[in-house]
Amino acid sequence: MITVENLTKRFARKTAIESVSFQVEKGEILGFLGPNGAGKTTTMRIITGFMPASDGTVRVDGFDVFENPIDVRRRIGYLPENPPLYLEMTVVGYLRFVAKIKGVPKEKIDLEIQRVMERASITDVQERIIAKLSKGYKQRVGVAQALIGDPPVLILDEPTIGLDPKQIHEVRELIKDLAGNHTVVLSTHILPEVEQTCNRVVIIDRGKIVAVDTPQNLRFQLQGAERVFMEIQGPAPEITSKLKAMPGVIDVHTVGSNDGRHRFQIEGELKKDIRSDLARAVVQNGWGLYELQSVTMSLEDIFLKLTTAEERE
Repeated sequence: MITVENLTKRFARKTAIESVSFQVEKGEILGFLGPNGAGKTTTMRIITGFMPASDGTVRVDGFDVFENPIDVRRRIGYLPENPPLYLEMTVVGYLRFVAKIKGVPKEKIDLEIQRVMERASITDVQERIIAKLSKGYKQRVGVAQALIGDPPVLILDEPTIGLDPKQIHEVRELIKDLAGNHTVVLSTHILPEVEQTCNRVVIIDRGKIVAVDTPQNLRFQLQGAERVFMEIQGPAPEITSKLKAMPGVIDVHTVGSNDGRHRFQIEGELKKDIRSDLARAVVQNGWGLYELQSVTMSLEDIFLKLTTAEERE
C-alpha cells in the first residue's frame, strides 16, 4: 500500500533523512519510531505530500506522491502532531468544512460526520466551539477529521498526546479496529503503545533507517542469548558453579541477595528453553526456588540499543 524508496530530504545546512526505504502492507499497522529530530515528521510530511523530497520515490496505493499528488491525498487521512483545527468553529461545523474540502458528496456529508464523530467519541461536544475544548477532545477532533472520507491509508503522528488514560485506551482500540480496512502508520514516543497496536516497527535514527521488523524478531536479533531470572535459597557460590556447568547455559550472574535468597540472571543459548532443566537442578540439589521467569528485551530496550549504538562507537 505504501512504498518508500531511497527517500532523501536535504535542507540548506542539514540532511534530515537519507536513503530511507520501507514498505507498509495493506491493512497493516506500522509503528514509526525515532528520537526527536530523527526524521520521522519529515518522512511523514513527504509521504502525505506536504513537503517535496530531494531524492527518492514514494507510492501510495500505486500512485506516485510527486507525480499524482491529488490522487495520493484522496487516499490518505493525516493527523499531524498539532491537529489542523480552526479554533473559532464548532466541532460539527469544522468537520463539515473538512468533508467539503475532501469532496464528500453533499448528500452524504451529514452521515459521514456522524460516523467519524462516533468513531472518535466526540458526539457529545459536536456543538461546542473547538477553542473551548480540552486538549484531549481537540486531539480526538483531529482523529475525526483524518477519518473523513474513509481513506484507505491513515498517517497518525502522536495520536494520543494529551489524552487521559481512558481516552488513550479508546484511541488504541480505535486504531486496532481500523486495521484490515485501513493501512495505518503510527508515529509515537509511547513505546508500549506500539507494542500493543503495531504489527511491525520502523526505527529511524539520525535520518537513517536502523531497523524494520516485528518487535519479536528484533528481540531475537539483538538479545544475543536467552535470559532467565531466578531467585533461589541456598549457597550462592555452589549454585553459580552448578548452573554454569549445565548444558545450554552460557553464563550466570548474581544480581542481588536478601535473607539467604539470591537472585541470578542466567544466559542460555538462543532459542533453547533451559527453564525446566534449571528448575530440576534446583530441586535435585535441595535448594529453595522462589522465582523463575524468562527475561526478554522490551521495545524500549531495542529502541535504546539501536538509537544509541552510534554514540557508543
